[in-house]
Amino acid sequence: MNLKSGVLGGVLLVGLYGCAGQHSDVALQQASADFQKVKEDSNVLRIAPKDVIRAGESLARADRLSSYWGSGADVQHYAYLSQRYSEIARQHSEKVLNEERAAKLELERQRLQLALREAKLLSVQQQGKWLEEQIISLATTQTDRGLVMTLGDVLFDTGEAELKSSANRTVLKIVQFLQLNPKRVVRIEGYADSTGGKQENRKLSRDRAQAVANMLMDLGIDDKRIQVEGYGDEYPVEANASERGRAQNRRVEIVFSDEKGQLGAAR
Repeated sequence: MNLKSGVLGGVLLVGLYGCAGQHSDVALQQASADFQKVKEDSNVLRIAPKDVIRAGESLARADRLSSYWGSGADVQHYAYLSQRYSEIARQHSEKVLNEERAAKLELERQRLQLALREAKLLSVQQQGKWLEEQIISLATTQTDRGLVMTLGDVLFDTGEAELKSSANRTVLKIVQFLQLNPKRVVRIEGYADSTGGKQENRKLSRDRAQAVANMLMDLGIDDKRIQVEGYGDEYPVEANASERGRAQNRRVEIVFSDEKGQLGAAR
């Protein structure tokens, strides 16, 4: 009876150890597979090398213990530790990679915004250059007072200071040019022919210059950027002996400052 009990106990013990050994073998194999994955992942090795080392050390210890009888629980314990370190290394790596991707996207977004701003600035500069060419093409001349644009008598009715609608296109180009060159200022000078009295001519010439200034201000140009002068029949460009000469003397001249806002001296 005692012999039978001893044999039975031995069989049960071997069965228990065998079962424990099977569990430890499965845990060891799983831990080994997990460690192999993180070990072969260059990103994990770069980002979480310490956790990979700990996973490898725990796996090696579990592997050594697997050769000892009755150490199944310890094998499972260290295999579990190895798995956890592998998982921690993988999760840490994913977190850092996501942060790196987000940082890269943000940097790319900033670069794109900078490129857009530069493109917009270039567009504005090109547009400004085009407008400047347009301004220069509108009967402008370079003088010691600066770049001068002449608005002829045809923009006003005879004896009147109100701008005709035909002047709108020209004035609009001046406005656009000044908007794209916020440091530039202008001096608007009115002139008349010799017909009429001195005071009358001076008033008419100034009123015409002021009409142009008013239109610029109505379209958004700050009045601080505009000077107005009326010179009457002074400074004729042609002799007043003919109608053609008098028509050329009835004019408004717009003097542009340089890019820094320096305006030439008034007459």
